[in-house]
Amino acid sequence: MLSRRDFVRGGAALVSIGTGANSLLKGAVAFAAQNPQYVADPNSKKTLILVQLAGGNDGLNTVAPVSNPAYRSARRVIGVTEAEGLPLTNGFAFHPKLAGMKALWDAGKVGIIQGVGYPEQDYSHFKSMAIWQGGDPKQPQPDGWLGRTMEQMESEAHDPFFGFNVGSGTPREMQGDVPVPSVLDRDDYAFKLAGQPAPAGDPRTATLMKLYEQYPAQSPYGALLETTAESAVLSSQQLVESGKSYKAAVEYPQTSFGSGMSLLSEAVVNDLGMRVGHITLGGFDTHSNELADHAGLMETLDQGLTAFYQDLEAQGKADDVLVVTWSEFGRRVAENANGGSDHGSAAICFALGKNVQGGMFGEIPSLDNLIDKGNLQYTVDFRSVYATIIERWLGVPSVPLLGQEWAKLGFLPG
Repeated sequence: MLSRRDFVRGGAALVSIGTGANSLLKGAVAFAAQNPQYVADPNSKKTLILVQLAGGNDGLNTVAPVSNPAYRSARRVIGVTEAEGLPLTNGFAFHPKLAGMKALWDAGKVGIIQGVGYPEQDYSHFKSMAIWQGGDPKQPQPDGWLGRTMEQMESEAHDPFFGFNVGSGTPREMQGDVPVPSVLDRDDYAFKLAGQPAPAGDPRTATLMKLYEQYPAQSPYGALLETTAESAVLSSQQLVESGKSYKAAVEYPQTSFGSGMSLLSEAVVNDLGMRVGHITLGGFDTHSNELADHAGLMETLDQGLTAFYQDLEAQGKADDVLVVTWSEFGRRVAENANGGSDHGSAAICFALGKNVQGGMFGEIPSLDNLIDKGNLQYTVDFRSVYATIIERWLGVPSVPLLGQEWAKLGFLPG
């Protein structure tokens, strides 16, 4: 019987799965076959946790240029003051609600990538998200940059939690040929009978699996369908068992984001085989009432990330985990009349981890040379961030996955 990997590697099968195997993926498969030195180490436990800040996080108030007169002039109401901000370097300060991140910054565990964007910034949430998630501003990809990357990383022995999303559906950046469990509630992640999780050993579940097994593997989607079904059953069983033994070393905040970070920590601590995790924190479209709303979001983010890092460190797992945040765009420099900020450009990304090179990376966008009705000019292409993660952390070549060579950034050692 064909394995899922055989299915993907076979030339005819690549045609039959259509959108799941675009030209970049075909190129990646060929590149890896011809360059075995780039094949990811199947024994590696290095894990990426990607945190999406959905809605367009205000980078200028997250890492604020508090000593810059142009910033203070543009943001007389919503701006972070020098007295409030948590001082970093070169006239910058963290938002006052990022106290935990400030401590990790002081310990050299936080990298800040400034001015991240792409040519001809799109200010639509959905289009800009799709660009970041697919990894190509001009040719939207049917799968995601992480989906393509996971296909190159995955060993023959597939782990059901190789990719793991805390949420209600697979995020676009993880879409591809590797099945990704998406879990909002551990107790609700199972086959359902009359709206309730099926008990262990339920004969109807076994019958359903037999139906999947009867579908010919040589047929379109056959091997992929079977593997996906098997992964769903195994991941549900593993998560139930994992929950019985996992004990956090710290207290997580009582927020959905905090609970999600705890679930990701559990996957790491209990060695469920996760190499790529994903979680979303929404609410960043701060067109009004930004002072209060953004402060609450910063506190939620800070508490969740800080607890996650402290938990992993206490349990001896911090060496193998990298956390990276992203948002589809930043906010316009000038505040608006509603006490908020409008869609902008040049976002910031955080990199957090024991192996992160702390500091600021990327050229700082000028506040005096604005574009597009008062927006920052991006200085770092987001694909440079991806290329750095793909090659220096996940251990596979980035060129076949991103279409060309992109400069690597110093937040991870080369």
